[in-house]
Amino acid sequence: MKLKYGILALGLGLVSLSSCNDFLETVPDTRVELVTVKQCRELLVDAYSVYNYGCIEMMTDNVEDNNAPSPTGVRYNLRPYELTDEELYCFQDVKMGMDEDTPSGIWQGCYGAIACANAVLEAADKIEAKGELNQTEYENLQACRGEAYLVRAFHHFTLCNVFCMPYRGKELSQKELGIPYITSPETTVNPQYDRGTLEDNYINIEKDLQAGLALVTDNFYEQPKYHFNTKAALAFAARFYLYKRDYEKVVQYADSVFGNNDPLTMMQDGWAKKGQFYGGMDASRYWSSIERNCVLLNFSTYSTISRRWGSRFSCNRMAKRCTIQGPGPTWKNCRWTRSHVKDEFNKSFAMHPCFNSYCYYRGDSEYGEFFIGTSGEQFEYTDKLAGIGYPHMIRTEFTCDQLILERAEAKAFLGDIEGCIADLKVWDDAHQQGQTSGSLQQLTGRLIEDFYANDAAAEGFGIVKDIHIDEVCPSDKYHLTPEIAPYIQCCQHYRRIETVHTGARFFDIKRLGLEIVHTYGKDGDKLVLRSLDPRYAIQIPTEVLSAGLQMNPRASEAPEQACVSADMVPVK
Repeated sequence: MKLKYGILALGLGLVSLSSCNDFLETVPDTRVELVTVKQCRELLVDAYSVYNYGCIEMMTDNVEDNNAPSPTGVRYNLRPYELTDEELYCFQDVKMGMDEDTPSGIWQGCYGAIACANAVLEAADKIEAKGELNQTEYENLQACRGEAYLVRAFHHFTLCNVFCMPYRGKELSQKELGIPYITSPETTVNPQYDRGTLEDNYINIEKDLQAGLALVTDNFYEQPKYHFNTKAALAFAARFYLYKRDYEKVVQYADSVFGNNDPLTMMQDGWAKKGQFYGGMDASRYWSSIERNCVLLNFSTYSTISRRWGSRFSCNRMAKRCTIQGPGPTWKNCRWTRSHVKDEFNKSFAMHPCFNSYCYYRGDSEYGEFFIGTSGEQFEYTDKLAGIGYPHMIRTEFTCDQLILERAEAKAFLGDIEGCIADLKVWDDAHQQGQTSGSLQQLTGRLIEDFYANDAAAEGFGIVKDIHIDEVCPSDKYHLTPEIAPYIQCCQHYRRIETVHTGARFFDIKRLGLEIVHTYGKDGDKLVLRSLDPRYAIQIPTEVLSAGLQMNPRASEAPEQACVSADMVPVK
């Protein structure tokens, strides 16, 4: 049941027409005041954004323009699936879209979820103040509070990482614009908000996160993996502190998720399921299944993200060779050949066998591939005869696979290289489950150091990146040294593969200070996004700016003309 919160609505059929005051005091809709614990629980079903932030994948190095010159010299005349895709790919402020799969959708979805959380927190205080709850109801209400705090913290965290610069430590983050941190329901028309600073945001996120961790429980949910359950909350805490470079806490919270279990038993088991699915839809449903140990938290979103892959901007060419069709330290010798392809660049390639049968083409194979596990659409028909309905995408927001890589990165910066290698090996072993290729190797520190020593070892596809995390978020305790650099490279590479198509890569690009080069159009113009570029902070939606919120600054105020602007930096 979905509820709208607000003032209790009276049955209009019972309103006496004898009094004008009675009529004016009646709310003319079906809003419901939250007066019971059950209603708070029901409202929390709506407290998760239904809009997918996967659209920001267009700004990453996982996407290429199929209209740009290819190694074979072939050019296409493809249109983007949405005009917003072109703006994002060109690192421009988005002005062409306001629906799902746009920055506007992210903004609306996150603040809508935050509004639900605030309504529950306000109602919980009123319900508890009455002193009429039995023990079970009281515990249930506390669980609602805990979930609401976590929802509020997570969606503000998402907004910060989309619309703000990366977290830069306490002092520098006090100089960076934040986003409005909303802690109570709106009660006025067109309220005005101050953005505050990024440091203010992170202080409030941490406060809500800790409040939620103290109250969260798994005891009252029918579908706990569609709510902030205990393990999902701990995984969120690990990610939050990774972004803050508080590595001890990353390890602490990740350890709490894995407990005394062998992490490998909680990882992906889908790689061994090949051949058991009738098609991509079955595979994608399985991948997000709440029955799988590795899945910690799912969001159900409205999204057509998967339809992008196979149009103008797609995971293709060099971007594909860095992710789902590229080499790695333990699978660099797993070679594949396409007999029907004539040019040598595309004819042979190295790919992890786990992706075989899980990657699909949408449209012509020349336009790229996509991995169905993170990009599967599930269509809800409202009229099968007319062929209309709603495209859904289950977003698996927290998984053990991502968590083990976050812990590995933290261990490397803590100087625990052996622990880092052990965690990376867990991820690597999990992806080798069910694979029969004799070319696969077991991960070792030597393999990591050899493969990431330089980009030539990674076959020149751009897998190895210059990392500027010490510039982005300076730390007195932690530094990227030559000794740990190969292991951080491995972490970012594995995370890039793990989160492909989801948009999460853009968050890593920002916090690690990676440079992104997009080749655009038939002339092959180069668009560059360097470390700490102001465009790291995606522009606030135009409808929000028109309401008076401060905009994100830009290095150049030169007017944009399609993709030809002062923001374009030639690369020699």
